[in-house]
Amino acid sequence: MKTIALTLAASLFATAAFANPDVGGAAMFEEKNIVENAVNSPIHTTLVAAVQAAGLVDALQSAGPFTVFAPVNDAFAALPAGTVDTLLKPENKDSLTKVLTAHVVAGDLKLADLRAQVGSDGFANLETLSGDALSVKFNGDTATVYSESRNIGTITIADVDQSNGVIHVIDTVLVPK
Repeated sequence: MKTIALTLAASLFATAAFANPDVGGAAMFEEKNIVENAVNSPIHTTLVAAVQAAGLVDALQSAGPFTVFAPVNDAFAALPAGTVDTLLKPENKDSLTKVLTAHVVAGDLKLADLRAQVGSDGFANLETLSGDALSVKFNGDTATVYSESRNIGTITIADVDQSNGVIHVIDTVLVPK
């Protein structure tokens, strides 16, 4: 009986130790895909609306895998006044799609994977689905993401596992060239 209790306790500890972090106070589930989890995040409502307006829901629900650098609502609010409203208009769908896909990289890249890719220039250099470049730099435990347009964001919540990849929550919208 004691062995069963210890095994159960160890199993529960291991599950808790490796559980996904909450995002915006909402649980994120490894068995759900990127869109399913994003919809539950109260700090990603603008991102979800943008993904829907761009028609990217099906793509981000596909098998992937994808690494998504997911800007929070405050990041979109920090853009110049009217930018989000303009991007969400149907006639600007191509521009919106470019902005959103500039936050997505093919593959399931955890922070450890990105750290392993750091080259002699001190950056992990990535190509996004939009064809733009992103770079990730580490300063101790802090990971900073740079776009080609010199937008700089910080990964505030890393390694949120999804059934089709991973999300890294960031505090800035990375505007492509």
